Amino acid sequence: MDTDVTGSTTSALAPGTEIDGFRIAELLHEGGTAWLYHVTPADGADPGYPLVMKVPKVGAGQPAESILGYETEAMIQPALRGSSVPRFVASGDLARLPHLTMEWVRGKSLAAFATEAPLPVDTVARLGAAVADALHALHQQNVIHHDIKPDNVMVRDDGTAVLLDFGFAHHAHFPDLLAEEKRFAAGSAPYVSPEQLTSSREDPRSDLFALGAVLYQLATGRLPFGVPDSAGAMKNRLWALPVPPRVRNEQVTPWLQEIILRCLEPEAARRYQAASNVAFDLRHPAQVALTERAERRDRPGFATQFGLWWRSRDERQALAKKPQVLVSHSPVIMVAVDTSHPDDERHPALQWAVRQMASLNLEFRMVCVSAVPTPSGDESNDAERTLSGQQLVHKVRLRNWIEPLGLPLHRLSLHVLESDDPAATLLDFARSNNVDLIVLGAPSPGDAALAWWRSVASSVTANAHCSVHVVRIPHRAPEDWTRAAEPTAGKN
Repeated sequence: MDTDVTGSTTSALAPGTEIDGFRIAELLHEGGTAWLYHVTPADGADPGYPLVMKVPKVGAGQPAESILGYETEAMIQPALRGSSVPRFVASGDLARLPHLTMEWVRGKSLAAFATEAPLPVDTVARLGAAVADALHALHQQNVIHHDIKPDNVMVRDDGTAVLLDFGFAHHAHFPDLLAEEKRFAAGSAPYVSPEQLTSSREDPRSDLFALGAVLYQLATGRLPFGVPDSAGAMKNRLWALPVPPRVRNEQVTPWLQEIILRCLEPEAARRYQAASNVAFDLRHPAQVALTERAERRDRPGFATQFGLWWRSRDERQALAKKPQVLVSHSPVIMVAVDTSHPDDERHPALQWAVRQMASLNLEFRMVCVSAVPTPSGDESNDAERTLSGQQLVHKVRLRNWIEPLGLPLHRLSLHVLESDDPAATLLDFARSNNVDLIVLGAPSPGDAALAWWRSVASSVTANAHCSVHVVRIPHRAPEDWTRAAEPTAGKN
C-alpha cells in the first residue's frame, strides 16, 4: 500500500507487510470503502482466534464518509462486548495508517443465504431469530447499528449471528459524528428506515425495520422496496407499504407475513418495540397475534395509503419544528481551530483556555471544528486539496492540537467542514448541534496573513445564537502558554 504521513491509503497491502505489530497474510476482500486482510501477530503469539484487519480507503478520490465511518467504528467497537460482535484487538493511528484489527468471525455470511432465497419458512425464522438476538444484545449496550443488511451479518456454525461494520452506528453515550455533520440518511438504501430519512438516529426500532427488510428478502428473494436510486424514491419509504410477502411467495405463512410486515411499518410505534419480541415470535409462531397484515394480499387501498402519507407529513413537520433541547448539566463547547496555520501563536493560548473551561465541568461535550475552503477544480490533483485528502490532513492537525490536553475521548469529536463561507458554516454547525459556547482565537491586529480569520471571528461573534468566548494572545512569553496548556495528571 502506498502511504504518507497523513495516513492516506491508495493501494492494497502486500502479503508480509508489518503494520503495528501485525503481519499481513492475505487479502480477503476489497470493498468500496475498505480492504479486509487476514493478519497474524508479527511476534508469532497465538491470540486464540483468527484475526482480520480492516483498512479504510481514505485519501485522494475517496468520499469523506470513509473517514467518518472509520472514526465512528474505532470509537464504538472497543466498547462492545459479547458473542454478537467481533472481539476488538487494536486500531491504528489516523495520522499514520488507520485500521481496525479484530476477531475474524468464521461462518457463512447472511448474504450467501440471501443468494439462495426464497428460503424455507423455518430457515427464515431461524436466521431471523439469530439476527434479532444479536440486535437485542447490541441495543442493551446502548448502540443502534443503522446498517443491518445481509452483508453485515455472519452466521456461525452454531447458528448464532454476529453483527459487522459499525461505521454508521450510534452510541447513546458517545459523540454521533454522522449526526453532527448532518449525514443523517447514512445506511444502505434498500434497508434504511423512514425515521432515518427524517433526521432521527436515536431510535433502535430503525434496526427492526432493516431486519424486516432482510426477512422479506430471505422469504421472497426480493427486496421490499427495490433499490431506490433517487431522493424521491427514498421519501416514499415514509408512508409506502411493500407488496405482501405471500404475493411474492405463496409458501410464506400468515404468521411469518405478520412478523415481516409489522417490522416494516412506516410508523415506528406500530412496529415491534424490541428485538427480543421479534426473536420470541419467530421461535413461537403459534403465539403470534395475527392481524389483517397476516392475510393481506395486496397493498392497502387508497384511503389507508393516503392516511399513512398524511401522518408522515405531520411527523416531518413536527420534526422540523422540534424545539432545541437545553441540557444545562452537560454543556456542548465548540472550539473553532484554524488548522490552516498549525504553527500560529494563538494555539497555545486557545489550548490553555479550553483546558480551564473543561476543568470546571466534568460532564461537558467538546466539539473541535475546523472550517476550510472548498477545494477548487484546478486543485483536485493535489493530495492535500482533494476532498478526502484535505479532510484527512486537517483532521490529523485537529487531533494533534487537542491531544496534549488529555481530554476524555468519549466526550470529544473532531470535524473538518468544507465551505466557501467558513463563518456561516461554523454558525450553522453550532446551531444544529445545540452548542452552548463557542470558543475561538482572535488573530493579532497587525497580522495581515490572518485577516480572513479576523473576519470569521467577527462574524461568528456578531451572529452566534449562543455565548462566544474570544481568546486573545496576552503579552506573555510563548513558553508560559505552552507550559500552561500541558495536561494535568488525573484529570481524565
